[in-house]
Amino acid sequence: MIVVLKGQRPKTHHTHGDVMRNHTAHDQANHADHSNHQGHGGHHGHGDHSAHGGHGNHGAHGGGRPGGLSVSENGYTLEFDSTILTAGEQRLGFRVMGPDGRAVTEFVPEHEKELHFIAVRRDTSGFQHVHPVRDGKGTWSVELTLEPGDWRFFTDIHPAGHDGTMTLGIDVAVAGAYDPRPLPEATGVAQIGEYTVALDGELLPGEASELTLTVSRNNHPVTDLQPYLAAYGHLVALRVGDLGYLHVHPEGEPGDGVTAPGPEIAFMAVAPSAGTYRLYLDFQHEGVVRTAEFTVRTATAAHRPDPAPQAAPEHGSHHGHAHHGHHAHH
Repeated sequence: MIVVLKGQRPKTHHTHGDVMRNHTAHDQANHADHSNHQGHGGHHGHGDHSAHGGHGNHGAHGGGRPGGLSVSENGYTLEFDSTILTAGEQRLGFRVMGPDGRAVTEFVPEHEKELHFIAVRRDTSGFQHVHPVRDGKGTWSVELTLEPGDWRFFTDIHPAGHDGTMTLGIDVAVAGAYDPRPLPEATGVAQIGEYTVALDGELLPGEASELTLTVSRNNHPVTDLQPYLAAYGHLVALRVGDLGYLHVHPEGEPGDGVTAPGPEIAFMAVAPSAGTYRLYLDFQHEGVVRTAEFTVRTATAAHRPDPAPQAAPEHGSHHGHAHHGHHAHH
């Protein structure tokens, strides 16, 4: 699914801008990123980050094809020390092998990090978004808490010398008694402690549509969201069935004079196919990053109000929907 978050304008007036701009960021490859991340699973892994850094040139996967479906892409391959693990808290090691057969040691930072790491069980539970630490030889280490079952790990990377970002994915088996969880209902509301996040809008296959997330706390709008990785919100979308992946960051930046710090976060979304999707929104408030999770089923054009009449384009030229890039990774 292609998802493009848009920054909010004051008084909740939103504008449709270009997808993502080219930015530069500070290289924080060797800084650990720990704790104060709360979500449905109560997992930890995100720290309190300032708004410095930047956004990379993130392109869409195949113009509509989700990322993370392959362990190898463009000559780069994700390699783990082991893909059979024990349950519980543990430190894992892995590398991104380059076209030359060596571990990659140079990456272009995207949203303040050289690598974004996502772990999720195949039943879409246990979502964790963390940022591993790399040594000088190209080996990354990350701490995860894993329950028994089949997992999918994703890495969002932009290797130096490559023309954009990519998302690699790998299956991992965690030993133990597997208790698969049913897919949560599509209620449009996520509750994380005192916080409520409401999702408004419909997801359409092959067509852009607007979705809005509204954050409140104890029934009061949250208007002081804090920058997290140079943005007010980050979204991961997974297609149920194959976990086709997209990680997105908003257009606009904290401190740019136009992007409001809540309560609404709006984005444009294009589902590559009809079906069911899981959305995971990370947002930071009072120094803690929380994750709101949603189940979303695609709608059809018949469910939408009839669009206002529009003048026919000149010379009979019809233009389709432009493909939007994700933070390129997303």
